[in-house]
Amino acid sequence: MASPPPSTAPARLVVLVSGSGTNLQALLDAIGDDPEGFGAQIVAVGADRSGIAGLERAERAGLPTFVCRVKDHATREEWDAALAAETAGYHPDLVVSAGFMKIVGKEFLARFGGRFINTHPALLPSFPGAHGVRDALAYGVKVTGCTVHFVDDGVDTGPIIAQGVVEVTEEDTAEGEAALHERIKEIERKLLVEAVRRLARDGYRIEGRKVHLGHVGE
Repeated sequence: MASPPPSTAPARLVVLVSGSGTNLQALLDAIGDDPEGFGAQIVAVGADRSGIAGLERAERAGLPTFVCRVKDHATREEWDAALAAETAGYHPDLVVSAGFMKIVGKEFLARFGGRFINTHPALLPSFPGAHGVRDALAYGVKVTGCTVHFVDDGVDTGPIIAQGVVEVTEEDTAEGEAALHERIKEIERKLLVEAVRRLARDGYRIEGRKVHLGHVGE
């Protein structure tokens, strides 16, 4: 599977958020007033709930926003189809989960498989799921980190785009999990920005589980 050949126009990004939107802000700051130089522009921000800081960040940046709540739909499948339709309306080249805390379904992946990017606070395939930091600490690892990956129909099982390493110190305990998680988030924001930049500007191809960054056909 490969991306379209890079063009001179910036890639179109739809970013999905569920909370504070710090990863969204990192992308906004990196793109700034030069989407051509970065290689991408954010065209819309979506969320699974209203009244969150992530949407406020988008609105301050003058971006269109949309909210698609699970409870507003009769079934999870209907929600997934609605989210896919809302997202598709902005014609994205890439969709970025920036702390989006819902698992998408078949309809969304049918439209955006191989173009939907997520981050995870552990070095996949180790410690997938909602408690990656806690699970890594409990296991006693000496290093952990974060992963930027494409989303597939598993839980944190999609092809890996990039990874960053964070050392676990003697001060990192279960009680101090938040401090380790914050150090991971600092690396995660930088890793996500660089991964999106390279995917958008240089193109990529997916062969099995491997993601190759660079112009398609090289």
